[in-house]
Amino acid sequence: MRRILVSIIIGVLLGGFSRFVTGVFVYPYIFLADIVATEEIDVSNRRAVATGTFIHADPGDPIHHGSGGVTVYDDAVHLQEDFSVGPGPAFHVYLAPQQEVTPDTDVAVSMYIDLGRLRAFKGSQVYKIPAGVDLRNYPNVIVWCQRFGVLISPAKLAFL
Repeated sequence: MRRILVSIIIGVLLGGFSRFVTGVFVYPYIFLADIVATEEIDVSNRRAVATGTFIHADPGDPIHHGSGGVTVYDDAVHLQEDFSVGPGPAFHVYLAPQQEVTPDTDVAVSMYIDLGRLRAFKGSQVYKIPAGVDLRNYPNVIVWCQRFGVLISPAKLAFL
């Protein structure tokens, strides 16, 4: 009887863990469709005001990482073709006011600007910047997980 009870408990724990892992890694790919379609923004004829590169903020963390370029225009943020982040739920693109953004930075309590939900984990994407934003007050573009309050990848901007 004891063997059966131990087998059931182990089965429940392993089943719950496997569902959690499946949810974390599969959910984002299935449910990115809940993102509302946005207007296409053509950046080909715009003048860039800043550029940056997404980095792996915490090399000890194999899950939360990013890479690729970002270009900022007066009214748009363009994640370049080489942009890539690891998968996860509820990733958003923020303009962050901190001079340095690290995994220890409490971005959630700052006056960040949420440009919207990340549309894809790889590739070119453009996000509209609200009117009246002084970009010099936001020296970082970051990918942030709203659900868990975790920094995924920052890009320090170099203004041109």
